[in-house]
Amino acid sequence: MGSIRHRRAVLAVSLALGLGAAAAAQGPAPKWHPPNAPAEAPAEATATTPVVLNARIGEHPDRTRFVIEVSDPLAVRVFTLANPDRVVIDMPEVLWRLSGPEKPTGLGVVKSYRYGLFRPGDSRFVIDLSAPATPSQAMILPPADGLGYRIVVDLFPVSQAKFDGGSGWPADLRVREAQQDDSLDALIARTAAQEPARGKKVIVIDPGHGGIDSGTICSNGTMEKDLVLDEGKRLAKALKSRGYVVHMTRDSDIFIPLRERVNISRGYGADLFISLHADSNPDSTVSGASIYTLSERGSNAEAAALAQRENQSDVVAGVDMKGQDDSVSHILIDLAQRDTINRSARFAETAVSRLGAVTDILPREPHRSAAFVVLKAPDVPAVLIELGYLSNAHDCAQMGTDRWRDRTASAIAAAVDSHFAPSAPAMASDGTP
Repeated sequence: MGSIRHRRAVLAVSLALGLGAAAAAQGPAPKWHPPNAPAEAPAEATATTPVVLNARIGEHPDRTRFVIEVSDPLAVRVFTLANPDRVVIDMPEVLWRLSGPEKPTGLGVVKSYRYGLFRPGDSRFVIDLSAPATPSQAMILPPADGLGYRIVVDLFPVSQAKFDGGSGWPADLRVREAQQDDSLDALIARTAAQEPARGKKVIVIDPGHGGIDSGTICSNGTMEKDLVLDEGKRLAKALKSRGYVVHMTRDSDIFIPLRERVNISRGYGADLFISLHADSNPDSTVSGASIYTLSERGSNAEAAALAQRENQSDVVAGVDMKGQDDSVSHILIDLAQRDTINRSARFAETAVSRLGAVTDILPREPHRSAAFVVLKAPDVPAVLIELGYLSNAHDCAQMGTDRWRDRTASAIAAAVDSHFAPSAPAMASDGTP
């Protein structure tokens, strides 16, 4: 579990696919920093830092024009990714100062778009297509009529076969990923000197979504990615105070691919992996927390549909899905995993009991199972906790309070104590042991 291979996997996140703000958000996207490291202060504009000022869409009979207004001329690259069909515009790292960027009408080929940090030093727009289209080379227009420099990309309709044939990550981007070995070796060496004390249990907390992927959004504007990040930090603090070694898959508003989250838990040799989310349902009366463990088939139709939604997280970041190793996403539940699944289920039952003392629990089947990618490490007990329903007004309101978040974090921490030390003292009425 402490092998170089696993450490390389976990530390590869330093160079992995991170994306910043969603299209409707404002402000700069944060740089990636190693999990549990102090967060950097937000970057401020300097004379050499380009700023993205606006984005506009022009729909014409023969093309759709996508225009990005920037403070300085930028070197950009445009390519496409298939399944789903997307256009990617890569550029150097920028500051995001978009104020109400134009939204697609839904009549052209642009269905939606997002923007943010891809990795340190690189920023990205991802344009979701409603029909296949081939992009032109980017044109850079000089300032005029009170506007800054403009990056112009025209999207022309094309057949699906032609789109698919020309899609995929450029070869040099794959080479660039492979050339990060020296940096990873340095990170491995530093991490090796910080191994946890022998005998301490290692807990990995995984705040879901992040960066360009906001997750569910409540009617009051609360974003799932922000809620679970804050709750994850509170849980980490509670667990550390109880003597656990705690790592987080992310501790800032940045995107981490699903498979990297699995690699992180395995690389740290986790004794338990806790992924935090908030649910949604078309029926706004549905409320209460629930806990999921792994199965190849959902325990019910809602569980299966939820897993399918959560497993699409990488798509929103413009990750090329071609040629990926599918060993994680297609692990069979066999005898080698049976003990891991059983231990996950035991923790889930304990957590349901503890959470029930401090918050509402889904009245029917609060412990469910589904094929979540982040739960598929074969050797790490793992659960996914849906803290409540952001589609329910009561759940959304209570999840927004400090009191609820602190009590819930304490209850989950108490469940961890009970899981590893069944003889722990009984729980008090406030959810703490």
